[in-house]
Formats: sequence, C-alpha cells, structure tokens
Amino acid sequence: MITFFAALVILIVGYMIYGKIVEKIFAPNDHATPAVANPDGVDYVPISTGKAFLIQLLNIAGLGPIFGAISGAMWGPSVYIWIVCGTLLAGAVHDFMSGMLSERNDGASISEVTGKYLGPVMHNVMRVFSVVLLVMVGVVFMVGPAGLLARLTPEWLDIKVWTVIILIYYFLATLLPIDKIIGRIYPLFGILLILMAIGIAIGTIIHSGERPMMELTLKNLYPGTMDSATGKITGVRPIWPLMFITVACGAISGFHATQSPIVSRCIKSEREGRKIFYGAMVAEGIIALIWASAAVAFFWNKDGAGTGLSALKAIGGGNSNSVYDMCVALLGKFGGPIALLGVIVCPITSGDTAFRGARMTIFDWFKLDEKKIRVRLSVAIPLLLIGYAISFI
Repeated sequence: MITFFAALVILIVGYMIYGKIVEKIFAPNDHATPAVANPDGVDYVPISTGKAFLIQLLNIAGLGPIFGAISGAMWGPSVYIWIVCGTLLAGAVHDFMSGMLSERNDGASISEVTGKYLGPVMHNVMRVFSVVLLVMVGVVFMVGPAGLLARLTPEWLDIKVWTVIILIYYFLATLLPIDKIIGRIYPLFGILLILMAIGIAIGTIIHSGERPMMELTLKNLYPGTMDSATGKITGVRPIWPLMFITVACGAISGFHATQSPIVSRCIKSEREGRKIFYGAMVAEGIIALIWASAAVAFFWNKDGAGTGLSALKAIGGGNSNSVYDMCVALLGKFGGPIALLGVIVCPITSGDTAFRGARMTIFDWFKLDEKKIRVRLSVAIPLLLIGYAISFI
C-alpha cells in the first residue's frame, strides 16, 4: 500500500513541478487562441477550462488505462514504474506539446502540423494513417463498451443492439457542434469516471486485509507454466520491453495526438494548456495506477499462495471479464455496476471523438467548410458506416 500512495504522490508532485518546466520551455503567450480569433460555432467554440480538461481526459482515457493497466499487472508491481515515469516524462509531455502545437497552428489536425514541419510526403502519409487509425480506434471503442453493457442489461440487449445504439450516439457526436453533445454530457461522464476510480481505490484498500496491495519489486511475476517432465517454468514473458506495449497508458500515444486538436480549438488561453493537456494525461496515469494496483492485489491472492497472477492470465488479462469480476467483488452488487458504468464511459468518450477527429482530419485535408451541415453529413455518414462494417470482422 505504501508503494501505491508513493506513486500517487509522485504523479501529483510531478505535474506541479515537471509540468511547469515543460510549460516554461514552450513559453505560452497571450495571443488570441483559435477559438477566440476564429469561432465558427461547430469545432472552434470557446469553452471553460474545466470542461476542456474533462473533454481531453475522456478523449484520451479509452480502455488503455483500465484494460492495459490490468494486463500489465501480470508482471506484478513493476508496472507502477512504467505508469509513473511514462506518464510524467513521456505521455504528458507529448500530449502537452501536440496540443499546444495544434493551438499555435490554428487548431490544425496532427497530420497538418506534421506536413508543415516534415514536408509533403509525410503530410499525405499522416493524413491517410490518421484517418485509418481513428476509424479503427472508433470501431474498438464501439464493440468494447457494447460487450460491457450487454453484461449489465437484459439478454435481448445483446452486443449487436448496443453496438447500434452506440453508433447512433457516435454519429451525433461526430456531426453536431462540440458544445451541443460533447460539451453537455461529458461533465456527467466525468463524474462517473471519477466515481469509478475512487470506488475501486477505496474497495482495494478496504479489502487489503484479504487481498494485500503488494509493495514494489523488480522481480518478474509473470505467470509461467511448469513442465511436468523437467520441473522447469516456461512461458514467462520479459518485463522489458513488453511492458511498454502492454500498458497502453504512460506511452507516447499517436491516438492522443489526434485528439488534442479537438480541445486546442476550444481553449480560451494558451496558459490553460498545462492544466488541460499535461493535467489530463496525469489524471489518466492516476486511473491506470488505481487499476493496476487493484489488479495486482485482486488476482495475486485469489487462487492461493504460490500460483501468482495465473488467474489473471487464465481469463486473458485485461478485458471485460476481469473488470466485471473486480468491480462486483470489490464494490458489491450495487457499487459494482456503478463502477462498471465508469469503465464503459472511457471507451465511449474516446470512440465518439475518434470519429470526430477523423472527420476533422478529412476536413483539414480537403479544406472543407465545417459550418455547412450537409458537408459534415457527407463525411460523417460514410465514416460511421465503414466503422460499423468493420465491427463485424
């Protein structure tokens, strides 16, 4: 438990100290931001710092800080090192810089910023890559939460039905002005996300007597398989570098870079950048830390001493089954579903802006007018239909 609180303190102090160092290097000024200089009522809409923070947090906090952190827990408490150091030194710096670079370039999509500094070849490569990436991410964040919602609802509300419902919401979030859907419901979603994280943290601490929160060790605890003939343990995966690609939080995320322009078009001052971009990534790191520590405690002791985290490995690492089991066991039949709703919020609020980001990238690419709803429809409808078709594969 000491390790958990120490890591939590380091994340908070790191935001206040290292975040200011990064901000000083970028040197924010008082020039008019895109939202103030060129408001269009659709994408360029001035919003408050609090709403901008919540939108950025919910944009980037998909399934990574939950599913990825739980999967990383299969190596044991060493996962804390990557979450803390990766968040402060890599992920938060990247998110801050990508958001502020977009803001300095009139809220341009990451592909347009790349083209400005790396030339026409990379410009077009990034345009294509960004659209493909965002559609694929949107599909994952369409099917993932649909599976979780199906666990909480009657049988007739299966994954297919929930996928369609989520798709309709994604269409509205992609099409309508940012302050009409996203700006209004994200505060509610943000409350669910915060309640989920706090609930899991408290539940893990309360149950620490039966499921102790392990202290930091660099020992590789990844569960292997004993060869009955030789008695040797096989199948153990090395911590480094697999930890980097398993825990999808604390990493330099290309997806985060595609999401930052959505908020860079809405901030009212450059001096809000550290709170919004750097701060949102640190908040995601805290969420990941909570889930990783909960998973290490929950699964390490579940099947008795000596077998380690094999129970987590047996159910496939971080997925809807492991999340559901943890929520219900730690918070009971009432608190479990509430926490699970907080988990569901994360992918949904990244999926909607993934499709919105794809629409914005295409609009920047072909210099389309986002103020015309028929033009937005001509791009949003094909994007969502392609995403829905891919969901069947």
